[in-house]
Amino acid sequence: MVSGGAGRGVVGLERALQGVVETGRGAADVVGVAATRLLKVVPADIWCAVLLDPSTLLDTGGVHESGFPERVMPRLFEIEHVEQDGVDNLRALTRRAAPVSSLKASTGGAIESSAYYRDILQPLDMADELRILLRERGRTWGLVVLCRSTDSAPFGSRDLAAARAFAAPTTRAVRRSLVVTGTDEGSAPDGPGFVVLDAAQRVVECSPSAERLLARIELGGAAGRPKSCPYAVRAVAAAARAGHPGTTARSQVRTRDGHWLALHAWRLFTAPEPVTMVAIGSAEPGMLIALVLEAYGLSERQRRIAQLVLHGWSSEEVLAELHITRNTLNDHLEKIFDKVGVRSRRELTAAVFSRHYLPRLGLGPLALDGRLTAPPPAA
Repeated sequence: MVSGGAGRGVVGLERALQGVVETGRGAADVVGVAATRLLKVVPADIWCAVLLDPSTLLDTGGVHESGFPERVMPRLFEIEHVEQDGVDNLRALTRRAAPVSSLKASTGGAIESSAYYRDILQPLDMADELRILLRERGRTWGLVVLCRSTDSAPFGSRDLAAARAFAAPTTRAVRRSLVVTGTDEGSAPDGPGFVVLDAAQRVVECSPSAERLLARIELGGAAGRPKSCPYAVRAVAAAARAGHPGTTARSQVRTRDGHWLALHAWRLFTAPEPVTMVAIGSAEPGMLIALVLEAYGLSERQRRIAQLVLHGWSSEEVLAELHITRNTLNDHLEKIFDKVGVRSRRELTAAVFSRHYLPRLGLGPLALDGRLTAPPPAA
């Protein structure tokens, strides 16, 4: 059970984050407000909050002003997204039941055994790191990272308990912010752009279109620095380098003005050294429908049914397609209506289209990043 101080902080957090969501501000503002309140209960010397694409676990934005210095970021991305190594690696954390973890505790006190500690924390004179997953129903929407220096006490059980209490309301608010702000149908005036990154994640080439698009993304690092690149772009580039030749990594990132951009990265084996290409362009509505439905908290089966209903399928057609009983379908529809806040199929369609500007939907089941996936098994 959380201590009284942490418990009162959570109650205040719920109210504060609801206010952020109701004013239509984005998910980055949500995690920023939440982290600021968390720091009053769990102090840290370095901290950052990262938003993640639930389907790829790649960065889509966040708050980095008090985070890691620029010089360590290439190695940090390499450990996190390429090597995917370490006891508290992001992907390892998503497979655990607990949403919080202290690196010192995870290593059993032998923190020097961690490459992440040796290469990232130790050079910065940091002695421990606390990670907090923003996760709900198996989907991870973000990560809050707190670090303490050698002059500060390591994170203890009370810190972890307070962090656990902050995780759930923050995750709910992030998800609600996506529902409230929705998606957009804006387009880039001159089409997609291309960025070329070298092995050190430095920008070596950048098309004029890409420059304009990059200017709309939060850098996540030192603003205005020449050759700097948003962390979301560097994360998807790191994922492409980690894959097999020909692999394309995909992600999405939200701009300062609330629009979504799609990122596609792949590696080119050129002389004298390989480079990574990143294409940046407006995300089509069809790429975001699964993320929108996920944001409402729908299960995989409920998302599939909602997609079919939104496309105008009758109950008989849905029953034949999914091989389920009418009672099962009605039960799913009731839960869908409740989560979206509507009372009928017609209201469901009106709500999704009016809130999220989705002119048309594909029939195939979609991953959160818009890729077609295999049909789900029958219930």
